[in-house]
Amino acid sequence: MIQVPASFDIQGHRGCRGLLPENTITAFTKALLMGVTTLEFDLVISKDKQAVVSHDTFFHHEITSMVNGEDVTIENERSFNLYEMNYADIKEIDVGMKVHPRFKSQLKVPAVKPLFKELIATAEKLSSKICYNGEIKSTIEGDNIDHPNIAVFCDLVVAEINKAHITDRFTIQSFDTRVLEYMHERYPEIKLSYLVETKGSLAKHLKALTFTPAIYSPDYKLLTQKDIDAAHKLGMKVIPWTVNTKEEIIQLIDQRVDGIITDYPDLFF
Repeated sequence: MIQVPASFDIQGHRGCRGLLPENTITAFTKALLMGVTTLEFDLVISKDKQAVVSHDTFFHHEITSMVNGEDVTIENERSFNLYEMNYADIKEIDVGMKVHPRFKSQLKVPAVKPLFKELIATAEKLSSKICYNGEIKSTIEGDNIDHPNIAVFCDLVVAEINKAHITDRFTIQSFDTRVLEYMHERYPEIKLSYLVETKGSLAKHLKALTFTPAIYSPDYKLLTQKDIDAAHKLGMKVIPWTVNTKEEIIQLIDQRVDGIITDYPDLFF
């Protein structure tokens, strides 16, 4: 067990990807029962404008065996675009039984990509205190091809958050600064986390935004003590991703990060 400060945020990445199929109800349930403080996941939009829990805007070859009888490969995976499929069809496709090439110890169970509202309903039955960290998966190149425009995308997600009355426990994260700017202007009551995967200082990254978000969330390999201290001076929390060894987690705790996003939340318990 890793000792953490009382306020430390243990976030289960895509539920608990190292243990169970990513972004599935089974993985989220396991993470909740294990004791995570926050469920981390990704959101896309289906053809019939439903918010679906999925890291990719298509059926990825690493987790999907077949779609409509056709093998999913690295060459054809992007042709299985979720934004071109109604959820009734999406939910018929298994994403839990294929052996993951990078997480071979992952327990295999039949699973499908759930609706966002299904994730919320399941989590709320198990805990009224659990927090959520949902990533809006969008790119400029993907507008109206892999997902709707930013305003529609964000509005659909926030509508589900408001219906569930979990605004005070919800964080929207994104690499797409357009998402963060729109959310900041339209929904200031929702916490925002700036995801970063490129080299550069905190100061350099913040120049891409017109405001200071609540959370700075870089790839942990890019994080420096200087950036952690600078973020704290600005009133920001620092929650790096994706940290998967006990040694690295302990080192980051010693550097006074505010939380960790991990595929292996069992390391904490």
